[in-house]
Amino acid sequence: MKKSLCCLALCGAFACLTAADKVIKLPPPDKTGGKPFMQVLTERKSKRNISDKPLTMQELSDLCYAATGVTRPDGRRTNPTARNIQDIVLYAAMKDGLYRYDPAKHELLLEQARDLRPFCGFQTQMHTTAPVVLIPVSDSAKMKAKRFPTDRIAVYAPMHIGFVVQNIYLYAASGGFATVVCGAVDTKKLAEEMKLPGDSLLYVTMPFGRE
Repeated sequence: MKKSLCCLALCGAFACLTAADKVIKLPPPDKTGGKPFMQVLTERKSKRNISDKPLTMQELSDLCYAATGVTRPDGRRTNPTARNIQDIVLYAAMKDGLYRYDPAKHELLLEQARDLRPFCGFQTQMHTTAPVVLIPVSDSAKMKAKRFPTDRIAVYAPMHIGFVVQNIYLYAASGGFATVVCGAVDTKKLAEEMKLPGDSLLYVTMPFGRE
């Protein structure tokens, strides 16, 4: 009887660990730090020498918030979108898996428990060395549902992704990190590996870490 209870307890503990791995609850973002804005603009640059040193949970939290975090009670975010459509979905490819950022709950949700970084760009070594590769994706289904004209979707989707890219660049400059926006990506293959919905638009990736 005691042996059975011990087994059940161990199984329960393993289930909790597994469930916890599926969700990374990020600490609140630090909204008071960083360099002066004009200095950040001046220091913003592409850096390709990225080390494999992991980010802290606080740094990962601040990074996601800077990219597309919720800034106001009405749910508006750090990145603007046409008619506040909020079509951007931010993914983070890491060694342990592919995660999707939930801005409302400020947490990372596991999409796949495997390393997709090798698919994130033709410069494979840079992407697989960086502790995280950010992948901003436009969910064009949201714009189609609001009857955005097709030619406007073709403009807004990359524009919205560009706002997120710049947010990430500015956070990197403010915190002394290294990142670069990469368009040399087999986006079709990456979208397939990520198992993205058909209306997802993927253009670039951003390896991110320390120099």
